[in-house]
Amino acid sequence: MTWAEAITPYPDLDQLLGELLGHWQRILRDDLVGAYLQGSFALGGGDQQSDCDWLVATRRRPTEQQVAELRGLHDEMPTRDGHWPHDLEGSYAPVAELVSVEHIGRPWLFNDHGHRTLDWDDHCNRGYTRWILREHGVTLTGPAPKSFIAAVPDDFLRREAAAALPTLLDDLATWVDIDALAWGQRYAVVAACRTYYTLLTAEVATKLAALEWALRTLHPRWRPLLGQVRDQRSLGWDPGQRPRPGEAGAARAFVAYVIAQADRADVTGRDDQHPPLE
Repeated sequence: MTWAEAITPYPDLDQLLGELLGHWQRILRDDLVGAYLQGSFALGGGDQQSDCDWLVATRRRPTEQQVAELRGLHDEMPTRDGHWPHDLEGSYAPVAELVSVEHIGRPWLFNDHGHRTLDWDDHCNRGYTRWILREHGVTLTGPAPKSFIAAVPDDFLRREAAAALPTLLDDLATWVDIDALAWGQRYAVVAACRTYYTLLTAEVATKLAALEWALRTLHPRWRPLLGQVRDQRSLGWDPGQRPRPGEAGAARAFVAYVIAQADRADVTGRDDQHPPLE
């Protein structure tokens, strides 16, 4: 299908999303409640370095036949030429599990970007992804997200962020080596900025917005590192690009700084967005 108005800044991505929606309607039929964009494109900051994150709300968990057809769809998609078929990522979420935050953390049928598989995973069922979907989700079809998705409480988002920061580098090390890959070094810095921003504000920012916020509000000694990460964002994923000497160490030091700041932060009833400059 084609859209009356542009969904993203990229016509080829809009065309692909229209095709996907047609497949979802064909496969799920009456079980399709709605289809949405979340992530960076929902937050208004999607670019060529972003995944296109989607979520399909269903009346029930997909049947065996539906799962088989969806697996065929996602097995074929990354074999195509072009950029966006390799950068789609999303989950199939039963609508009954979207109506309450009690269901956050339950695994949904998930397609990781660039992968030809569907797995049961909670990747799209975290507090911060729910917040983006409800507050900023872009509707491809179906009711507005706010009409049926439960609001994520501020304290839930802050607890989730506080729990994620201390293990950020260890978690990252399970799938990327920041000493060997420049993209990983940049990812560590951005992830720390975004997580700390959520801890302080109970909101979620795009990667670039979180970096700009950190440049404005964190201690000036981090500006060279934050500027380096911001300016190199357009380089994207390059498996042959190693970080320059000292960059990985600077990223580790920055994450340690953010963790220390988070430990000292009093976010009870906080309504400002500016951490102390230390």
